[in-house]
Amino acid sequence: MKTLVFATNNQNKVNEIRKVTNGLFNIITLQEAGIDIDIPEPHDTLEANATEKSTVIYGLTKQDVFSEDTGLEVIALKGEPGVKSARYAGEGRDFQANIDKLLVNLEGKENRQAQFRTVVSLLLDGKEYVFEGICKGSIIQEQKGFKGFGYDPVFIPDGADKTFAEMTMDEKNTFSHRKKAISKLIDFLNEIA
Repeated sequence: MKTLVFATNNQNKVNEIRKVTNGLFNIITLQEAGIDIDIPEPHDTLEANATEKSTVIYGLTKQDVFSEDTGLEVIALKGEPGVKSARYAGEGRDFQANIDKLLVNLEGKENRQAQFRTVVSLLLDGKEYVFEGICKGSIIQEQKGFKGFGYDPVFIPDGADKTFAEMTMDEKNTFSHRKKAISKLIDFLNEIA
């Protein structure tokens, strides 16, 4: 079984990825790889941040690694919070504060269309491959649900009647941007296996 280091400290994302990969690959966390660093995300694009994370961890471990960067892009806010999604309300990564700021910034706006976009960077034997997943939807006016993380309580994907935070993991994965990107990664790995 192929082992891949997942370059994240976010256990929610690890759980989501392990569910999606369904045991096809041995996904190990930074902690399991013996790495205790907060990888910087200094760039203006999801692509560049994903590459930064996978490159840093590949340099430390010399193991095959993948990373992802995800942003919520709201049309009426010209793509905000985008690459700054986790730090929208400040460096503290306080998701409640991020949601509060988002809802305030959307007050009075009719167009509440948004999309989650995930970019995955895979470094395999030192060569990079990039995959993208998008989930279109809209931002509701008040939070609903307690599952998930981040902006899940205010995002309803197109074709659904409830927020990500009201869905089970299996339900969320039928729409998930992260699942779409990871599915492309898995298909690629299976092709070259």
